[in-house]
Amino acid sequence: MSAIVHESDRSAASSAEHVSAPIESDAAAEALRHGPRGAFFVAGISTALLFVGWLAFYFLLFMPRGSVG
Repeated sequence: MSAIVHESDRSAASSAEHVSAPIESDAAAEALRHGPRGAFFVAGISTALLFVGWLAFYFLLFMPRGSVG
């Protein structure tokens, strides 16, 4: 692998002016306190849609065919 880094390949974090100042741990904890809510909300919606799709397949496709045997 080549160790040559071209100017166009540099990260924005390579310059100190593009990196934010460090914050206190209390401020970080406050910012992260409600962080997982959005992820749980999106996961809940996707799970609900998956379950509704499963119910649709069950009642619209499998139930009209009757029991097996």
